[in-house]
Amino acid sequence: MDTPLTRLIGVRHPLVQTGMGWVAGPRLVSAVANAGALGILASATMSPKRLRSAVREVAARTDAPFGVNLRADAGDAGERVRIIIEEGVRVASFALAPRRELIDLLKDAGVVVIPSVGARRHAEKVAGWGADAVVVQGAEGGGHTGQVATTVLLPQVVDAVDIPVVAAGGFHDGRGLAAALAYGAAGIAMGTRFLLTSDSTVPDAVKARYLAAAVTDVTVTTAVDGLPHRMLRSELVDSLERSGRTAALLRAVRHAAAFRRLAGLSWPRMVRDGLALRHGKDLTWSQVLLAATTPMLLKASMVDGRTDTGVMASGQVAGVIEDLPCCADLVDRIMAEAATTLDRLTGGRTVG
Repeated sequence: MDTPLTRLIGVRHPLVQTGMGWVAGPRLVSAVANAGALGILASATMSPKRLRSAVREVAARTDAPFGVNLRADAGDAGERVRIIIEEGVRVASFALAPRRELIDLLKDAGVVVIPSVGARRHAEKVAGWGADAVVVQGAEGGGHTGQVATTVLLPQVVDAVDIPVVAAGGFHDGRGLAAALAYGAAGIAMGTRFLLTSDSTVPDAVKARYLAAAVTDVTVTTAVDGLPHRMLRSELVDSLERSGRTAALLRAVRHAAAFRRLAGLSWPRMVRDGLALRHGKDLTWSQVLLAATTPMLLKASMVDGRTDTGVMASGQVAGVIEDLPCCADLVDRIMAEAATTLDRLTGGRTVG
């Protein structure tokens, strides 16, 4: 299927696997890339040294284009950008709007820049700064999310910018791809759907928890880090929502100490990273620390298999996903269903 996204990146299918911390590692990213979609390596949970190693591992597994997701507000964002450029990565995606200087640096090196946004004004800003495309996530998406549904946000952004728009939040099949294309998107991005594949390294017990979830088991809470965060309801979420400030602070310090050792960060750096995520919010110190150490809460579930003590970020689509195909079968299935849907709607006329 030919769209502005496939032409921009050089992939066969207008599908993007999002950069999920502890989930989007070399195995999943290369499987997605080999299936003809765009795999995005998550770097926020990696040291710069590990990031370079992971990029080389993906490159050894596939000849197809792939990308790396960065935290635009990270203190070492510039170093990570240099690694992307030096290793010849095709796409740089950002969880937040990157600084204009970073966009210029990447574009000068021939890297495609695709920030993720949750509001029309943010899309307009990054488009004005030279971003090549933009991922627009509606409220249905997993992780940190906004309040505006994809079906309302997506057409707003499509009408506001003249760069390819990738729709995220609530997508898991070919009908969703067809709907996004009808809205004017150039493709769709999916996180939870790719997490729930046989190529994902997430422990089986955690995948089973996702598959067993109903749509109503996917909640939005501010208890983790003070920001709206969509995830599966769990023992940890219930505990955080019931905890007083003292208990929450002790828990946050414990997780912060563990993440500091893992990432090799100083306490001042940890606090700075936590404060960077505030976005003008009035957060408690426990929420500032939890914001900086959310990767440890994700690791507990996505790596260690602890569904009781970990955060399981999730889109609402978890409630309608029932299987664990390999990425190649999933991509083929989505594209076939999208083609059938579009063929039915257009009476057999060529689309794309």
